[in-house]
Amino acid sequence: MRPSPTSLLLERAANAFPLWVAVACGLALIEPELFSWFKGKLIVGGLAVIMLGMGMTLTPTDFLRVASRPAAVAAGVVAQFLIMPTAGWAIGLGLGLPTPFAVGLILVACCPGGTASNVVTFIARADIALSVAMTTCSTLAAVILTPLLTQLLAGQLVDVDSWGLFLSTLQVVIVPVAAGVFFNRFTPGVVARVLPAAPLVSVLAIALICGSIIGQNAEAVRTAGLQLLAAIVLLHATGFGVGYAFAWMLGYPTTTARTISIETGMQNSGLGVVLAQKHFAAEPLTAVPGAISALTHSVIGSGLATWWRQRHPAEEPSPKP
Repeated sequence: MRPSPTSLLLERAANAFPLWVAVACGLALIEPELFSWFKGKLIVGGLAVIMLGMGMTLTPTDFLRVASRPAAVAAGVVAQFLIMPTAGWAIGLGLGLPTPFAVGLILVACCPGGTASNVVTFIARADIALSVAMTTCSTLAAVILTPLLTQLLAGQLVDVDSWGLFLSTLQVVIVPVAAGVFFNRFTPGVVARVLPAAPLVSVLAIALICGSIIGQNAEAVRTAGLQLLAAIVLLHATGFGVGYAFAWMLGYPTTTARTISIETGMQNSGLGVVLAQKHFAAEPLTAVPGAISALTHSVIGSGLATWWRQRHPAEEPSPKP
């Protein structure tokens, strides 16, 4: 069945997510009041809506895909939680970022893959099913790994409440995702009507979250803008590049390597923002890297996906590493 004109319009609007985030961040720097009202519980609620939307795209069958391709999924999850946290720690230290920015960079680097990676994978003509499986697994693993890695890498800079991070990650990730899967399983008719608008709602929620963080810290962002932007660009460029090389060294075909690259380079920056605001409230600047990260990985990922789309490889059998 062909999608309706409304569905196509919503899809195109959602695919322009880097534009919406860029506009929100730009306006927040000029007129912070436009977004600074969106804070506290509203930010937590916005992330919950995003994760609920992700959950509504999943079924129990999707979790069985992990069993059918365990090696590729495991490679993506290992790349996510090995490459990005290490890069975030090294870049923050190497560039001499102020402590709040360094902690925020490490925190966002320790977050799981973002749902936007599934859209970018689609644009790149990579393996969408594998992307969904990797995002799902890294999101579930984040309940343990995000607090653990943040404690390990940022604990030398500030005190890290790893148990609090664990509980918060459980609440804002697992609960809404599980609710989405539940609704998809038991109320498919309602989900079918809601789902076309869900990606755009998620994108707008991300834009509001990023605009709010930039707006609340506009002066600090202007002051440290170039150094912080360079660090975040370097972080995500490392994720995309080293993620691809990691998959290539394991012997995976081009399509799989592109998928692992995208999953490694794109983070759930919204989760990083929420965790920073809740657990590093004494240092509000800690949330700023997450807001800029959401824009940066979206722009890099979209550009890379467009370039790859024009060079779509002939799929070859996937060797077993």
